[in-house]
Amino acid sequence: MFLGEYQHSLDAKGRLIVPSKFRDGLGNRCVITKGLDGCLFIFPIDAWQNLSEKLAHLPLTRQDARSFTRFFFSSASELDCDKQGRIAIPQGLQTYADLGKNVVVIGMSERIEIWSTERWQAYEAGNAGSFEQLAELMEPFDIGL
Repeated sequence: MFLGEYQHSLDAKGRLIVPSKFRDGLGNRCVITKGLDGCLFIFPIDAWQNLSEKLAHLPLTRQDARSFTRFFFSSASELDCDKQGRIAIPQGLQTYADLGKNVVVIGMSERIEIWSTERWQAYEAGNAGSFEQLAELMEPFDIGL
């Protein structure tokens, strides 16, 4: 399980040191893709396979399902974690997420999200004080809050 928020940086080659607390859960190989809200998603291989199986069952006849799966899979790349715990983020994904030198790495249970520091700060500022409203919207999902 991935938890927490970490401030990290990309080196000149676009490599990110994965937070040490995430390395065991991520393993030596992972998948990175475009995420929602302008961030990147990183999945351990087994979580990616589970998600892929679910998405494979979306109806091909629905245009929204085709668009979503294209968005998600077309930008996906398998990455290897090197001996220093780094992954090389493809340039296209760096551009999509507007990543600069400083990034925020957050744990999201089954996945990791990578945010530009500026986008993360704007996201947090835009959602400040709305946690209670969001919790009310989650009530139908019976998450136990």
